[in-house]
Amino acid sequence: MRIALAVEYDGSCFRGWQKQPGGGTVQDALQDALQQFATLPVNVVCAGRTDAGVHATGQVVHFDTPLDRAMHAWVRAANTFLPPAVAVRWAQLVSDDFHARSSAHSRHYRYLLLNRPHRTGVWQGRVGWHHHPLDLGRMQAAAQLLLGERDFSAFRAAECQANSPVKIMRRAEIRRFGDLLVFDFEASAFLHHMVRNLVGSLVFVGQGKRPPEWIGELLAAADRRLAAPTFVAAGLYLVAVGYSPRWGLPAVGDPLFFPGIPGL
Repeated sequence: MRIALAVEYDGSCFRGWQKQPGGGTVQDALQDALQQFATLPVNVVCAGRTDAGVHATGQVVHFDTPLDRAMHAWVRAANTFLPPAVAVRWAQLVSDDFHARSSAHSRHYRYLLLNRPHRTGVWQGRVGWHHHPLDLGRMQAAAQLLLGERDFSAFRAAECQANSPVKIMRRAEIRRFGDLLVFDFEASAFLHHMVRNLVGSLVFVGQGKRPPEWIGELLAAADRRLAAPTFVAAGLYLVAVGYSPRWGLPAVGDPLFFPGIPGL
């Protein structure tokens, strides 16, 4: 049988999602926890591989198992054996043709950027930080140029393994709550480092180093060397993965909450 799980984790505790020699990844932790319950090998496939330091509140994975157990038992057992920085939110039996990655039609990433002169203490590792004042209106205007079907080569890491740089951006919003800027990006899929590279270039616009039209020029040039440096991983969250209702999955949240900030 095939089971889907929703997983959240604090990425600052791990070397990224993808299993690698030496361990220390989210995949390692989750597979080890499931295997302790199943007493059989378990291999999980995720909707979106996250880098070291990147968090998730709505990651989705699937795995195959011959064991017939209640879905709540998988949740309780996994959370019993997982480290504190990882938690399973729900488990759902799915058909064998469901695939956490290829069945997804969208991913929603959120970047939290603290914009004030002094760095954070309480939110260390959970937000990015930029000490120069940023113009929200300029960044919002620039973000609108990202919408639609675009070639995002200018925001693609050199080591990206995606077959095509062309993705459909359905949402590119920036909001301000006091000192906190919230970037929301929803697309058909994302390239390696794409969100962090977008944030870095939008910060250039917000600081006045480039005009909003520069983002359109970067898209047209399709040259990573022309865009801003990659922004830090700390503020990036995978908050939701979109699937067709036919899979019968529970809602995958957006439960990201920060005190005093409506809607987060």
